[in-house]
Amino acid sequence: MRTGGASTSSLDSSSTAQWKYDVFLSFRGNDTRRSFTDHLYAALKRKGIFTFRDNEELERGKYISMELLKAIEESRFAIVIFSKNYAFSTWCLDELVKIVKCMKETGLTVLPIFYDVDPCDVRKQMGTFGQAFNEHAERFKENMEKIETWRSALREVASLSGWHLQNRHESKFIQDIVELILNKLHWNFSINTNSFTSKQKKESITKNLFGINFLVDELITSYLRFPENNVYMIGICGMGGLGKTTLAKVVYDMCSNHFEGSSFIANVRETYEKKGLLPLQKQLIGQILEERNIHLWNVYEGVSMIKKKLHQKKVLLVLDDVNQLDQLEYLVGEPDWFGSGSWIIITTRDKHLLVQHGVDQHKIYSPNTLKDQDALKLFCSKAFKKEQPKEGFVNISYSVVNYAKGLPLALIVLGSFLAGRTIDVWKSALESLKKIPKKEIVDILKVSYDGLEEMVKEIFLDIACFFRGKKKHKVMQILESCGFDARIGISVLMDKSLLTIKFGILWMHDLLQDMGREIIRKESAEPGKRSRLWLQKDLLHALTNNTATEAIQAISLNFLEQEKVQNYEVSPKALSKMYNLRLLKIDGVHIPSGLDYLSNNLRHLDWENYSSKCLPSSFQPKKLVELTLRRSDIEYLWEGIKYLDKLKYIDLSFSFKLTCTPEFSGCPSLERLYLVGCIKLVKIHPSIGKLSRLIELDLGHCYSLINLPSMSSKMESLEILDLRYCPSLKEIEFGGILKSLSKLCLGWYGVNVSATRHLLNLRDCHYLSVFGPPELAKLPEKLWELKRLMDFEFRGNVMREICRSFFYRYLSHYSVRNLRIFQLFKLEVYGYDESAQQRSGITLPKKKKERKRV
Repeated sequence: MRTGGASTSSLDSSSTAQWKYDVFLSFRGNDTRRSFTDHLYAALKRKGIFTFRDNEELERGKYISMELLKAIEESRFAIVIFSKNYAFSTWCLDELVKIVKCMKETGLTVLPIFYDVDPCDVRKQMGTFGQAFNEHAERFKENMEKIETWRSALREVASLSGWHLQNRHESKFIQDIVELILNKLHWNFSINTNSFTSKQKKESITKNLFGINFLVDELITSYLRFPENNVYMIGICGMGGLGKTTLAKVVYDMCSNHFEGSSFIANVRETYEKKGLLPLQKQLIGQILEERNIHLWNVYEGVSMIKKKLHQKKVLLVLDDVNQLDQLEYLVGEPDWFGSGSWIIITTRDKHLLVQHGVDQHKIYSPNTLKDQDALKLFCSKAFKKEQPKEGFVNISYSVVNYAKGLPLALIVLGSFLAGRTIDVWKSALESLKKIPKKEIVDILKVSYDGLEEMVKEIFLDIACFFRGKKKHKVMQILESCGFDARIGISVLMDKSLLTIKFGILWMHDLLQDMGREIIRKESAEPGKRSRLWLQKDLLHALTNNTATEAIQAISLNFLEQEKVQNYEVSPKALSKMYNLRLLKIDGVHIPSGLDYLSNNLRHLDWENYSSKCLPSSFQPKKLVELTLRRSDIEYLWEGIKYLDKLKYIDLSFSFKLTCTPEFSGCPSLERLYLVGCIKLVKIHPSIGKLSRLIELDLGHCYSLINLPSMSSKMESLEILDLRYCPSLKEIEFGGILKSLSKLCLGWYGVNVSATRHLLNLRDCHYLSVFGPPELAKLPEKLWELKRLMDFEFRGNVMREICRSFFYRYLSHYSVRNLRIFQLFKLEVYGYDESAQQRSGITLPKKKKERKRV
């Protein structure tokens, strides 16, 4: 049982010291060296508690050695084993005096053990302790001060909280002592990882693991600072090669001695695929129980044994590289399978797997790639066997490190590969890497890709080849137009650590993108036989050499990443073999004789500077969702009616030769129509009035437009109508009530508005007839019926008096609270003087006086 009061040592101060030893053992060698002390030392050592025990040669000296005194100073805990003959040794008594001094000055925690002696005899120096001091009094009668110092040390330590063996079994007694030490060490570690283990031991664990200390500290302080009465499951999640295993191993090596049992199961995925779950269960049970021969007939027996044998044990368990839910269910199914205070650390590339198993999302740690400085050190340690680049290799080393983008796997592989090679080889290798990444890197990264379902693989490849760095919502539109379930696909890729979203932008690591593109390159040496083309030179090679095939599914060129764009002339039949093409996004390809063929499987067509006057007559893309021909030479889209019931989006902006729109009857799903800057567009086909799903119609800068078909009641979805800068358009006729119209933009030139019920944006309406007296009355008589009126903007040369007249006339009939005019209107209404308000008959609300802050 524990005896005495609480220790006066300071754990807080000890947490900041740099300790060399966890425990210092003070004992009388003749009494316990080969019995109790030896068993205690072995138990502490077995749990990884770094313990100092003097050897037999030291005790033969006349005076206590400096080595012993220094060991006391460098220890966090001192266990003093009071046995019957302890006080007969002046060596032990001097040792005890030093321990008491360190307890007061350095925060040493002292734990006394009363081994077959009464604590009262130790405190009062009675029994054998009294006999020992009688002998010392005779021997040191000229130095009674020294004897009193020994007595004081005995009284002080014997009064501390400790253990009394009495009639207890030594094995259980020792187990209790070790458990207390472990708990105390763990408590200090949860406050400050530097105090967890000795500086020497920590440095040996993290040697050449640059940047790991920061990750360990972040993981421990943010995710593993828990009370002892729960079992905690922690996830370490991230892309392949990020260093998840290394981080888990460092934490394991530092922490395992704080638990009653521990097990690190590496490569769970690989073992599971080759041998199943049974070997994993055997390893888990065997390592924790320290038994070699574990016999299990099946996984269900394994689950039963884990529950039975480990439910009262405080364990540290690491499952590395988990990729299937049943691996978790059969190894760490429920928290109550393990004792209180246990840590279960799981590394995986699949965040959703952790969530499925019930791991709290706040307990899932996603480490970042290495910072530049640490990345350079790691690379140089492999390439040069030191932390800095060799002379002459500085710039090229920075280039390689920049290529790796902080991924530890890439830094290690590239550093090892380039070690000992000449600068010319380095330069050649770097150029090659930009085209074809190292196989060792690709193989590790590809593990996550290989585990995806086919649809998600296709989405990953599209993003890697075309859409990294693009806005999420736009990419989702394109992917969905291609028939993919983009929402779930992107979610899975994020869970698998293959994709991230930052500020609405899709991002993936450079090497993940390289891996995806390498998958496509390996499909064929001939670009025309690959499923995706993203390089201008590959596309032009396929088109000019007539090597394009039905294998091509998607073409999307990001011209910001290409060489200077030129107009390349190709044959009218250049695309005739691409009948599986679903996505086409190109620019700068000129077909002088007109295009003969486009795939009817196209779902997204975006051809900037399209050079033909119309789309091919044979083009019947019933799956087409988006059609964009900006800045094209098109004169008309097609003749007659094409039935494109999936088409939602048409953008023909700045097509300066376009004179008319097509018949819209075959496009009932059209939601957005952009004809901005079509300066020769004269008329809009009347069938536009039947588009019940049309949300936005933009006709800005259509200088030649002379008529706008009646806005019928069937256009119930129309929200935005932009007619700015249409000088030839004189009248807008609303044939019915437009229930959803929320924004009408008019400007620059005169337009007569016959009726509207919603928002009017009248920016730069210099000659808007409805506001020129007496035409003011042409607005609806009851302005307050415009229930969704939100913005009235008068800018440019609108006369101040017209604005004033308008507001004085109608403001009294309208709820001021529904108008944002007082915030947006440059003419400050509240600035009118009282006489002006009295003449208008309107009492405007007064500004509230601001309260002075005390």
